[in-house]
Amino acid sequence: MIRLTNLTKNYGTFTAVNNLNLEIKKGDVFAFLGPNGAGKTTTIKMMCGLTSITAGDAIMDGISIKKDPVAYKKQFALIPDKPYMFDKLRGIEFVEFTASLYNVEKDRFKKLLDKYSGIFGVDEYINDFIESYSHGMSQKLLITAALIRSPKVFILDEPMVGLDPKSMKTLRQVFKDLGKQGMTVFMSTHSLDTAEEVCKTAGIIDHGTLLQSGKISEIKKKNKSRKLEDLFFKLTEPGAK
Repeated sequence: MIRLTNLTKNYGTFTAVNNLNLEIKKGDVFAFLGPNGAGKTTTIKMMCGLTSITAGDAIMDGISIKKDPVAYKKQFALIPDKPYMFDKLRGIEFVEFTASLYNVEKDRFKKLLDKYSGIFGVDEYINDFIESYSHGMSQKLLITAALIRSPKVFILDEPMVGLDPKSMKTLRQVFKDLGKQGMTVFMSTHSLDTAEEVCKTAGIIDHGTLLQSGKISEIKKKNKSRKLEDLFFKLTEPGAK
């Protein structure tokens, strides 16, 4: 479903992401892990067409972002690390606007709006102006709007930031359910507990270089680590490589 081939991003003489190769299958819930400044957000921006690719390519369901960027971008929804919405709109207006961009049918829109606004508690404030929302409220509205589109791929950069414990628990279960339904989830997170609970596959990046990737159970076994947290620190602490 997702294939990143020799993906590279240079800023002048600085290499933010170096020759990254990843393959993520349909229905995988994938955790993209690494310390601050490791290259996670830069990778996601290249995957989503938000920054140029110095070298390599990103492919979703056989479509290259370089060869057909419009068709490529129709396949995914993105929740960025710093969500931006139109503050002067009400929540429901933003969701309706998003759905209209992707031609979501009215019956399907209502069904999925009722489902996800109820799951995340968005229905409690969806008629309020977005400028009154907290970060967590904005995050949950964005996730609701994205899921109403039913994208093939759901990309999230630090989705748990700003969420209360109940919402975090709810979102973890939603990720599991989406994977079972065949949606591919690509999630950058600092929450190793969330990654271990929700994800079957993971990649660990540091200083722009992918250190390990694959099934979490297999990479833990390969590195003789009982927990993902142990593996993460073993690979990323200074002097580990």
